[in-house]
Amino acid sequence: MAMAASSRLLWASRAAAYLRISTFPRAFSTVLKDLKYAETHEWVKVEGDSATVGITDHAQDHLGDVVYVELPEVGISVSQGKNFGAVESVKATSDINSPVSGEVVEVNQKLSEEPGLVNASPFDKGWVIKVKLSDSGELSSLMDDEKYSKFCEEEDSH
Repeated sequence: MAMAASSRLLWASRAAAYLRISTFPRAFSTVLKDLKYAETHEWVKVEGDSATVGITDHAQDHLGDVVYVELPEVGISVSQGKNFGAVESVKATSDINSPVSGEVVEVNQKLSEEPGLVNASPFDKGWVIKVKLSDSGELSSLMDDEKYSKFCEEEDSH
């Protein structure tokens, strides 16, 4: 039995090498261009006066499997840097802070039934809220993709 398992492992390793697939754990997180990032690991995508907000790949990776997302009510006001919800994972509970100020115009209700979307698709299906911006000037205080990547590298090295 042990021989069969080691044979399968050797085959998988050879197949991965042939296909040039890394068998090492991922050491970096995905950071998308055209988004802005907060030091608390939220991202924001702006389209006109509307902003979509979610937690970053880096954050979800550190949290582990997300089991619950606390969502705000539509119509409430959020302020830059202030808490509006929480993400609960198998490892910890973490606040979600808004990277921008404005009025919540939509919440991702799918996260109530499928909180794992935050892990599986943090920049797409795992978004958390949509906000009507009240001050687009706040975006200048957020990081671009390059600064955020460096920020994460420095944070992980401590």
